Amino acid sequence: MELIKEWWALLVGAVATVFWLSRLEWRGLQNESEIKRLWSQRKEDLAQAQQSRNETNEILREMRQDIKELLKKESTK
Repeated sequence: MELIKEWWALLVGAVATVFWLSRLEWRGLQNESEIKRLWSQRKEDLAQAQQSRNETNEILREMRQDIKELLKKESTK
């Protein structure tokens, strides 16, 4: 019992340090999974943005073609 009375502060500090390190490790693992999720979300967002740009470009191509056809019809009159 005397040994515990002498070293209680050191023992409590060691236990608290182990607890703190385990929480730190857990938080690091949580952050890692969140980063992976965000990268996945970013990849999906970029793919969706690319698809939207492609659709917009296709519409613009169609409009440009329609305008050229209208201008040809006008110029032949």
